[in-house]
Amino acid sequence: MTASRLRAVRTSLVGGIAAGSLLLLAGPAFAHVSVQPGTAEKGGYSTINIKVPNEKDNASTVKLELSLDPKHPLVSVMPQAVPGWEVKVEKTKLDKPVQMHGKEINEAVSKVTWTGGKIEPGQFQQFPLSVGKLPTDADELVFKALQTYSDDDVVRWIDASTPGGHEAEHPAPVLKLVAKGSTGPAAPAGKTDGKTDGKDAKAEAAAEKTESTGSDTTARVLGVVGIVLGVAGAAFGVVVGRRRSAA
Repeated sequence: MTASRLRAVRTSLVGGIAAGSLLLLAGPAFAHVSVQPGTAEKGGYSTINIKVPNEKDNASTVKLELSLDPKHPLVSVMPQAVPGWEVKVEKTKLDKPVQMHGKEINEAVSKVTWTGGKIEPGQFQQFPLSVGKLPTDADELVFKALQTYSDDDVVRWIDASTPGGHEAEHPAPVLKLVAKGSTGPAAPAGKTDGKTDGKDAKAEAAAEKTESTGSDTTARVLGVVGIVLGVAGAAFGVVVGRRRSAA
C-alpha cells in the first residue's frame, strides 16, 4: 500500500470516528421538560420543580406556560420567585366547589406562566411550585407545558406517554402520586447540594432515569449513524487510494 493510500484511509477513518463521537456526545442534549421530584404523596402538599432545559444551540427559552390538569384541580398553587422571571397565575371557576380549611373554594389555578427571563443554550432552569392538596383518586397529575424560544419557535410538551410503549416525542411532564408514607420528606425548592435520603433519593433517581430514557435511545441511534458514516468514509478512502495508485 502506497503512502498516499495510507494517508487517505487514515484520514477517512479519523473523520468517521470523530463524527461518530460527536453524535454520541450530542445525544444527552435531548432532554425533556419534567417534574422534579417525580413523585408525591396523595392527599398532601408538595413542593415541585418544573425543570426546563434549553434544547437549542442558537436560541434562548424566553417563556414557559404550564397548564394544570383540569380533571384534578388544585386549590393551592404558589410559585416561588425566580430571579429574572415574572410569573402570572390564572384561575378558573370550579364546576363543584370544594371545602378547604373550613372554607368553600370556588376556583382553582389553571395556568402558570413565566416570562421576562432567558434560559441560554446549554443551560436549564427550575421553576418551583408549592401545590396541594393533591388528589387521592388519581395516580398521576399531568402538566402540559409550552416552551417558547427567542426565535418564536414553540415546543408543545403535551403528548401522552403510553405505559410500556414508545416514548412520545414531546411528553407532557407528569407527577406520579403514591400512597402516604411511600416517599420521604421532599427536598426544599431550589436545593442543589444533591443530598437526599432513602426513598426520596430513589424517587428522584427514578425520575431522572425516566427523563433520560429517550436521550439514551437517541444517543445510541446517533452513535450507530456515526459508525456507519465512519465505515463509509474508510471505504471511500480505500477507493480513492486505489485510483491514485492506478494513476
